[in-house]
This record gives sequence, structure tokens and C-alpha cells, in this order.
Amino acid sequence: MALEPAVVGSGATDDFAVNIQPSQRRLANIQTAIATKQAIHSSVRTIGSIQIDESRQATIASYVDGRIERMFADYTGVVVDRNDHLAVIYSPELYAAQVEFLEAKATRDRLANSAIDSIRQTQQKLVLNSRRRLIELGMTEQQVVDLEKTQQAQSRVTIYAPIGGTVIDKLAEEGRYTTAGQPIYRVANLSTVWLMLELYPEDASQIRFGQQVQAKLRSLPGRTIQGRVAFIDPKVDQDNRTVGVRVELNNDRGELRPGDYAEATLTVPIGPQGEVYDAELANKWISPMHPQVIRNEPGLCPICGMNLVPTTRYGYSNDRVEQKQSLTIPRSALLTSGESSIVYVETEPGRFEIRSVTLGAIIRDKVVVLDGLKEGEKVATNGNFLIDSQMQLAGNPSLIDPSRAIEKQSIRNEPLQFENIQIELVKGEVGLRIEQLYQAYFRIQQTYATDSTPSETAVRSFIETTETLLRENRWTDETRDQLESIRDNAAHLHHLSLDESRQQFKPVSHAIVRLSTVVRGSQADQPLYHFFCPMVKQGAGDWLQDNDLLSNPYWGSQMLRCGELVRTISVPNILKTSGQGIDPEDAQEHQAGDDQ
Repeated sequence: MALEPAVVGSGATDDFAVNIQPSQRRLANIQTAIATKQAIHSSVRTIGSIQIDESRQATIASYVDGRIERMFADYTGVVVDRNDHLAVIYSPELYAAQVEFLEAKATRDRLANSAIDSIRQTQQKLVLNSRRRLIELGMTEQQVVDLEKTQQAQSRVTIYAPIGGTVIDKLAEEGRYTTAGQPIYRVANLSTVWLMLELYPEDASQIRFGQQVQAKLRSLPGRTIQGRVAFIDPKVDQDNRTVGVRVELNNDRGELRPGDYAEATLTVPIGPQGEVYDAELANKWISPMHPQVIRNEPGLCPICGMNLVPTTRYGYSNDRVEQKQSLTIPRSALLTSGESSIVYVETEPGRFEIRSVTLGAIIRDKVVVLDGLKEGEKVATNGNFLIDSQMQLAGNPSLIDPSRAIEKQSIRNEPLQFENIQIELVKGEVGLRIEQLYQAYFRIQQTYATDSTPSETAVRSFIETTETLLRENRWTDETRDQLESIRDNAAHLHHLSLDESRQQFKPVSHAIVRLSTVVRGSQADQPLYHFFCPMVKQGAGDWLQDNDLLSNPYWGSQMLRCGELVRTISVPNILKTSGQGIDPEDAQEHQAGDDQ
């Protein structure tokens, strides 16, 4: 088959795109897809080990020195109930303490009719102290009551299980002498177990307490175990750079065995973490230690005794909430080389323009795009390598060297846009200061329009007003960011040359425009006017005025009326968005007309 010449452009040079003819497109099987916004999730899969719930195990030890005469739990794995007898210990020390208690009690009874009150009180204290010592040596309240009834001291004491569960360690033998505090058994309640996971910090940052987790074990094929996140380690392990996550699993049937491995799946929403909706947790109360304990009313956790807390404390909404949507494209549309990531956008039929994109998460067959692309644009998903080779042959930016395309994209040549403007009206002296800030800005803006740099006095007044406002604690993060941007960028406006000062005036103007959409003084009685000039060097030619007579601060007398009215910002809300651009070539004509 005969080769066809590559056709670049349509008679004109295009430095950032290539034109593909329909016949070439069919031959190369070039296909496109639309960049769409959607709520997406990422599934995190990892392997974890099942471990004993540390909050539901106990060590049974002797309270006294003695000899173990009998052990009722003969081997590891025996299931015991609470208050089951586990061992019998022979202890002369305990026998002596019982005899002391009985004698003290008998003496108290004999002195009951004594005329000396201090003797009776002293003997009563001795009885109480002797009784308390028996409890501290391991006797239960019931055993002491039985001793008082029988009046017979016992040289052997029975040890009872403090909790129900499974004996996981048998640490002694019959006939062996033991000392006070030496462990005899370890018992664990395995009705709940822990699944210990290790996640990368970026995944762990999206996990929350109480989040549902699915687990599968090879020992239980075809079964999916449901659990909830009980703990997220607040620090990153320095050795393997992971974050520990603990999941609580119900094990009422005893099928989950500590030491076994499980494959866990966690669903992580992509995007900023806000409130989420979980039908099982909506309008419910949850234990802060055991997330499987969920109730309809406040109360106490039956396991740890802590007060139940509303699930809203952990970011769960009582009503359905929509997850923030992310801009996504098919993964096949993405071309990457080193730190560069590009796509080819079909801006017109057959015209494919190179775009450098900033990536978010990559999920299977989709890629989240944070910057460089807009919703609804078409990207090449098949044949994009052919398009890139055509760009290379034409000497245009390509995957090998996209720097020129990146530089072009970094220049914003359209007005600042705001999706939803809500203006807060501030009363009192603070509101007055806000309006003074706008007036100080307008004086500087008009100075540039007359081809002059602002005076040191004007700049200093502007900055001092900004700093006074920054000392207030009432501002939102957005408002404070704009005030700080004004203060930081306005400091040297009067020191620079006119051209340099006008460039430095840009970020100040951007901050002022943004500020005007969020806060005004309650005394304000006039609208503000947002203008934009597309001819400003390096783009981003926005500024604010207190009147609708366009006075371009970036060009001055060269093109004083060049620009467009983007929107009128009224108090307290926007009334309309209007304006018509003025061509640079007609700027002098418009200026002459306006001057008349």
C-alpha cells in the first residue's frame, strides 16, 4: 500500500496540534472518548492476619504463694464460662489469714458489750482489715461469706475464671509450686477477633473509624465476612512505611482462628473526604471501642462499658449525601514518559491538540485528571501514539518534549470564574475596614491606568488596612488566604519599574476580585465591576473597579479601554454577568469616544 503524506494543519502552521484526515483516521483506527465527571471509588485489597482481641482476654494468676493441687482446664483450647473453677491452690499463707479473720471476728463478738467504745471500734477495724486481706489474697466475696458461716478455715482456695472464653495458654502443671502473680492460664473471648492490616499512608488517609470491610479466608471458601474498622494507627511505621489498621470481626460461630490469613477489601472514595452515608449507621449510636456494637439509642457498650456516641462524630451522615465527582478519562488515553503525562484532545473534527495533564488516582481502566482538561472534551483513546509521532515529525511538542505545551497551558487567558458566589456582609468597624481596603485598591488601580506607579503612602495604607483585617479571627480560610495574598504581593509595588509593578499587581487584583465575591461591608451601597483584558502579557488580566467606565491598569494610555466587563458584583449577591469584549485594534477608537 502506498504511503500517504502526513498533513499537518490546514494550510497554516499549528504548533500545538496535528490535523488527521478522515482517511488516515480510519486507517489508524483513531478513537475518542469524552472526559466525564463521576463519583468513583477505589478498592484497596490487602492481606492481613487474624489476631486475638486484646480487650477481651485475661491472665489468671495466683494471688498467693502455694502449690497447685488441681487444674480443671487440662489442656489448651478448653472453653470455659465466666466463674468456672479453673484451679485449686494449697496455701498456708491463705489459711493463716483465714484463721486471723475468724479470731478477730470472734473477739469482736465477745467485746460487743464492752463499756469502752474505743476498744469496740478498734476490734471492728481489725475485722474489716482482715476481711479485706482475704479478698486481696484471691478469695471471692462468696467464699468469704461461706467462711463466716462455716467458721472453718480452708488451706486450699479455688480460682475462678474472670471471663468466659477459650484457654489459649496453660502455663502451669498440677503439683508445681507457684508464687504470687505467676500466670497459670490465659483465657481469651474469641466471639470477636481482630484483622490486622497494613495500608499505605495515602490509602489509610481515606479510611475512617467504623468503615465496613469485606474479608475472605481460604479456610472458608465462598464466604465473605463483614467487619468494621476499629482503629487506625496515628503514626507511620518507619521500617515499612505503612499504617496499621485494625478491623473488628464477629466470630460467634468460632470459625475465625487467630493466626489465619484473610484477604481484605476496603472501598475508598476518590476525592476530598467529607461526610459519607452508611445505611447501617444512619441515626445510630456506636461504641468508640467496638464498632460492631451499634444501637438505636444512647447507652453503654456491653463489652467495654463506655458510653455509645452518635455515628456523626466519625463523619457519617444521617441523610444521603452525594460524593464529590471527579473528572475521569479512559486509561488508554494517557501517554506518560518520566514525569510527563499528556493526552491528545480533539478540539475540532480531525484536529488533535496536545495537553499536559495533572493526574490524580489511577483506578483500573480509569484515570482521574486534576488539571489540564475540562469536562466534555474528547480525548484520543486509540491511535494516540500515531498522533504523537505526527507531532514529532512536525517538530511540535510531543511526549518526548512537552515543555512548550506545558508553558502555553500555564497561561490563563480567560476571566476568573466563580461557580457559586455567596457574599457575607460584615457589620461595624470591621465592615468599614473592608470597604476602606477596596477604596485603597481602587486608588492604586487608577494610578496604573494613568501610567504611573503607586506612591509609597498609597501602598503602605493598602497594606496596613489588610494587616488590620488579618488580626480579626472571624474569617474563613478562603477570606484569610486572599487577605494574605494581598499583603504579601503588594509590599513592593512602589519600588518596581512600571512594567514590573503592573505584573506584580496581577496577584493583588486576583485576590481582590476573589475577596469581593465572599465579603463586603454592610455599609456598602454600590456594586463592584469585574473587568478582564485578553491582551495582557502572560494572561490573567483581571481587575476590579468601583465604576463601569473601563480603565485598563495593565496598558494605561496605550489601550485604556481594551477589555470587557465580566460581571457586576452587587450587594449582597450577583445580579448579572454581562459585558462585551473590545478588540485591541479598536481600543484607541473606543478610548477617543469615551474621552468625548
